[in-house]
Amino acid sequence: MSEPARELRTPVGDAEARRLLLEGDIDLEGRMLDASNVTLVGVVRTGELEAECVYKPVAGERPLWDFPDGTLAGREVSAALVSEATGWSVVPPTVLRDGPFGPGMVQLWVDGDPDVDLAAFVRSDHPGLRRMAVFDAVVNNADRKGGHIIPTSAGHVYGVDHGICFSSDPKLRTLLWRWAGKPLPLEALEVLERLADDLRGDLGDALHEHLTRREVRSTQQRVAELLRSQLHPEPSGEWPALPWPPF
Repeated sequence: MSEPARELRTPVGDAEARRLLLEGDIDLEGRMLDASNVTLVGVVRTGELEAECVYKPVAGERPLWDFPDGTLAGREVSAALVSEATGWSVVPPTVLRDGPFGPGMVQLWVDGDPDVDLAAFVRSDHPGLRRMAVFDAVVNNADRKGGHIIPTSAGHVYGVDHGICFSSDPKLRTLLWRWAGKPLPLEALEVLERLADDLRGDLGDALHEHLTRREVRSTQQRVAELLRSQLHPEPSGEWPALPWPPF
């Protein structure tokens, strides 16, 4: 008699989730048709773990006038690296790996809380949103739409879709201007101090695998400016402050 199939479990913690994303077999189940780039959803499995995931192959990236072709997946991974370094877990576990349609970004799928009114939530003073606003200033997020914000039933707030971050030019475009010009919280300043050190060391080395030297240097400069001003940034007036559509 054959042994019964072992029941797979979901990963515990971000480190185990990243291992699953890197090593698991991807079984695609569908495509998100409203995404501007090819965005596929499915399940990733190993012998003992499984989880839902998002897979964005480099081959499915739409060319952009202001970002080099074929770099969006690397920028998503770079955002995840910065997120991990902050300790805020703004970005779900994300890796760059080969997949069914070639190299691409693979990210853990996160379910949002269906009871949250997202339009009202993004105007709230939730601490997770404020951390996200600081994070977006660091990575120079050019597209923080409301639909890219995922509040979970556990109270954590995730952000997704970071393919157009890390430009060397100021491009911050977000719905999270609630704190513009206000002093940064002490917690954010402490995180930025650590981030500045990390960017001169291992984090900077890891980002160089996906970004240009100028883009990494610009990230260091944005962190330095936040620490100098100790203020949330304000719209520059030289670039649209709000994404369109906003959701």
